[in-house]
Order: sequence, then C-alpha cells, then structure tokens
Amino acid sequence: MANNFDNIKEKIQKNIKSYRQQKGLTQVQLSINSGATEDYIYRIEKGKRTPSIERLFNIASALNVDIIDLLK
Repeated sequence: MANNFDNIKEKIQKNIKSYRQQKGLTQVQLSINSGATEDYIYRIEKGKRTPSIERLFNIASALNVDIIDLLK
C-alpha cells in the first residue's frame, strides 16, 4: 500500500512541476496564485511535502488544470 502512495506522491510532484513549467510560471508565481508559500511549492516539487486535497485543488486551479490531471 505504501508503494502505491509513494507512486501517487511522485506523480503529483512531477505533474505540478511539469504543468508549472509548461505554463511558464515560477515557483513564486505559482505560490502567489495558489495561496501557498514558495517554500511549500518547492517542497512539493522535491517530494518532501504531500499537499492536502484542498491545497491540491488550489494548485490545480492556479495551473488552470483539472485536479485529476495532477494525479495522472
């Protein structure tokens, strides 16, 4: 079970970074748009934090993608 969770965490971190870069946003810009701190975005992208569902929704909204896209 932990392996599945680790896989999901890794997908989330890679997808957030990928979508952020595709949109031409810096971590600072994403943090401002999503209401998170820059450090929090950095930690998510490095796999050191796992966002809550609410935070993931806010990040998806800031990236203008569906929350499901961050889990694929």
